[in-house]
Formats: sequence, structure tokens, C-alpha cells
Amino acid sequence: MARRMSSRGTGRRDPARVPSAMLRNQILARSRLPVLVVMLAIGYGTAGYWLIQGKSLLDAFYATVLTLSTVGTGTGPAPGPGGKLFTVSLILFGVVALFTAIGVGTEVVASGELRRWLGMNQVTRSIGRLSGHYVICAYGRVGRAVAEELGRRGYTTVVIESKPELEPPLEEHGIRHISGDPADETVLSRAGIERAQGLICAVDSDAANVYITLTARALNPDLRIVARASERSSIDKLVRAGADEVVWPYGLAGRRMAVLAAQPTVLEVLDLLNLGSDIRLEEVAVRPGTHLDSLTIAEARARYAGVAILALKKPGSEVLANPGHETRLASGDLIVALGPAEILNRMAG
Repeated sequence: MARRMSSRGTGRRDPARVPSAMLRNQILARSRLPVLVVMLAIGYGTAGYWLIQGKSLLDAFYATVLTLSTVGTGTGPAPGPGGKLFTVSLILFGVVALFTAIGVGTEVVASGELRRWLGMNQVTRSIGRLSGHYVICAYGRVGRAVAEELGRRGYTTVVIESKPELEPPLEEHGIRHISGDPADETVLSRAGIERAQGLICAVDSDAANVYITLTARALNPDLRIVARASERSSIDKLVRAGADEVVWPYGLAGRRMAVLAAQPTVLEVLDLLNLGSDIRLEEVAVRPGTHLDSLTIAEARARYAGVAILALKKPGSEVLANPGHETRLASGDLIVALGPAEILNRMAG
């Protein structure tokens, strides 16, 4: 099995790499100037009407708001020359405040920060409702292939990616993702690692994969972790860190090339099963109360004609290839079956 060895920035941070809370704080920081200018204008107008025209503080505040809103100064005796000059200065102050607010608002919208923050919040809310999903660390060549395959099989995925240049393809393909370092415990929690079914460590650094595995295992002891090893010597380290399976891509590629040279038809059949064919090779779990529960292998084969049961794994035991006809299935068993996708889906139900 694969567990033993599956060899079968610059000064300003890019917004794509900024977490939602930090992006929100940046937007709020940019909004401080227009808010401050508006508050100063209101304070200036209130103080001016109170001192120059002798209005009460409430009436002065009321007159200031009316003036800044371009409604007017309300009813009452006409102001004197000093009051008129002050009102003009207040109007000019209000125009400055208005254009300052428009400028900052336009910059926030044009930079995409507001859209990105709203998008992050929407993704965060959707991830918060997920359970039993798969978390994929890094959307490189390996991570992309994993996301495509899991998506093709109908599984829900969340990608954690730290490289801002990979955000456009993630959005283009409609893949749920968050930006950040997958080795960060906070980022893993944002991806719902505590409720996830599996984790795929596809980062191109073995040290990072080891740290991610250790962190994820501590957050979710029941998580199934599949990790990539760039070096053969890292396989044992990843297993000790808590990985259930470790894949060595170079070993897999070497075996595939050897089989292509010696037995190409075998790989043609495997590719047929994996790429677009209605015939699938699937792992089916036996759950309490389902059609498979308490059936013998012979009865299961008869009920689901056209499906070949190739292997059986009972809890705590090794995988048994070509199980005997009288072997009885029970809740918690896993069977590996080959057959039409429609029938396999009925078996799983």
C-alpha cells in the first residue's frame, strides 16, 4: 500500500494573499480619512454656528447637517455677513469631504479589494457549512490533478493556495479556495479541517508537507491524510508525522513508463476506467441498513449483476483480494468493485 511507499513578495502585500480580516482592516484604514474629514466638518460647523450666530448646540448641529446635505440652513432670520461667510466656508469644507470620500471609495472599488473581501466572506460562510469535504494544500500540477479527479467523482473540495498568481485559474474553474499558508493552523481551521474527511498535502516542499501533516493530525485525529513526497527519504518522515498514505510521484512515473514499454494494453485498460468511461473502479463502504449489509459476496454479485467485487477489507485486517463466495459482508467493511457507475452508485446507497 501507499503507506509503506506508494510509488505506484515585495514591500506591499498582494491583496490575493491577505486574509479576510486583514483585508477588512485595510479597507477600514482607507476609510478613516474621509470619516475624519466629515467629522471635522460637522464639528467645525457646529462650533461656528454656536459661536458666530449664537445658536444652541443642538440648533448649531442641526444647521450644520442641513448645510452639508445641501438642503439649506432651515428657517429663521437671515444670517449676518459673518454668518454668510462662515456658511460658505462650511459648504467648501463639505465639498472637500465629499470628494475625499468619493476618491477613497472609488479606489477601494477599482482596486478590487472590496470585491475580494466580499468574495472571501462568501467563501468563508460556505466553507463553514461544509462537512466531510477534502482539503487540498497547493494548486500546483499535483493539486490541480487531485482537485479535478475528486470533482469528477462528485466530492467537495477546498483548496488552500499561497501563490497569488494561481488565484485566477482557481476562480476560472469555480473551485472553492482560500488564500494563505497551508502550514498555518488558522488557515487550516478556516478550510474546515476539523470537519473534513481527508487532506491532500501537495506542496512541493517535503518539510512543509511534514509540518502540515503534524498540524492537521492534531486538529483532526480522524482525518485521512495523503501526502506527496518529493524525496524518497521523506516517506518515513511523513508516515511518522501522521500521514495515512504517502505518494512518491517519481516512483509512480517510473512504474508507468516501465508498464508502457512492456505492457501498454494494461495501462490502456486503466486509463479507460479512469478517464471518461462509464465503467468505474470504486471503493464502496458497507453501512448499517444498506442493501449490502449482511449479504454474502455471492449474493451481492447476484443482486448487482455486471459488477465485479475484486477485493474486501474488513476493519482491522488486510485487504483480501478476490474474496470467497461465502464471505459475509458486515457494517464497516469496504469492498473494491468494478462496474458501471450507475450500479456502483446504487450499491453505495
